[in-house]
Amino acid sequence: MNIKTEITKIHYNKNAKGLIYNLLGMCSVFYAIGAGFKNFLYDKKLLKSYKVNATVISIGNLTTGGVGKTPVTAELARYLISQGKKVCILSRGYSGSLSNKRINVISDGINLYHTSKEAGDEPYWLAVNLDGAVVITCKNRVKAAEYAVNNYGVTHIILDDGFQYRKLKRDINLLLVDSEKMFGNEKLLPQGPLREGMEGFKRVNKILVVSKNIEHSRAEKYARVLSKKTNIPSFVCKTTPDYIYNIKTGEHLQKDSSITALSAIGQPEQFYKFLETDFNITKTITFDDHHKYTFSDISSIAGVIVTTEKDAVKLASFDMDNIYALKLKTDFDTAGILA
Repeated sequence: MNIKTEITKIHYNKNAKGLIYNLLGMCSVFYAIGAGFKNFLYDKKLLKSYKVNATVISIGNLTTGGVGKTPVTAELARYLISQGKKVCILSRGYSGSLSNKRINVISDGINLYHTSKEAGDEPYWLAVNLDGAVVITCKNRVKAAEYAVNNYGVTHIILDDGFQYRKLKRDINLLLVDSEKMFGNEKLLPQGPLREGMEGFKRVNKILVVSKNIEHSRAEKYARVLSKKTNIPSFVCKTTPDYIYNIKTGEHLQKDSSITALSAIGQPEQFYKFLETDFNITKTITFDDHHKYTFSDISSIAGVIVTTEKDAVKLASFDMDNIYALKLKTDFDTAGILA
């Protein structure tokens, strides 16, 4: 039994019960005390938040797992760059080998300075896919923000997964919500997926419901419900499959091809659903989020392997001819979010 998988099932089952559920509930009491006390200190200004000379946009969520922060971060960055803004993306650099106690410049907007293993999955993907955006990892994002302003003249800073990082003041707090999983069983970690209680909504400026379905009416309805319930402007992010390409040659994969679907992301269900629409999945292979691939993980897989672009940047080092990646289109009202 994979304990992480079992706990995730509990997180998204409102009827969960049993010994493990009860034990997790006892642990959640201590988590609630810690998270609540930290927020209390910031709310009462007993802990200080720091302002930098740039517009700061935080992208985050109340829950754990892959809601879709990185593609949204990329889309906002592209929009700002198209408007002539100098953009920096700040990340903690989770899963990277670089020490996040220091400032690590992954990209200056032109040059790439680190590998995916060094930078971490998300920062590397952002650095590779965004021309003109400075990408920096550091645990102390106040220090990193000041560095970006002073050394690169950035005018806009995007905090990737920054909702709970309250040390840096922000101009926009954008909260992402999964249209399918929503807030799970609405319990705090580790009994549920919540990083903090629903009182976190009081810090939210805009809500973005990320549609985890090819048909978006459910997400649109949920966005209207959230907007009415919270009185916070709510938008919908529509993510749709574009095409599948060979990561070595760029060749597109023909529809109806037989494939092995491979992923190591927080919530892979949407990825598999996208592939099922136009391709014949003969097998799915799922690793834990941020899995560090070895050649033996994939060397015995025959035929076409289709993975996510996030996974593809790590698999590219194996120099295999049968690895393809799914290109997605992300569409939402960027101007409305930033207004």
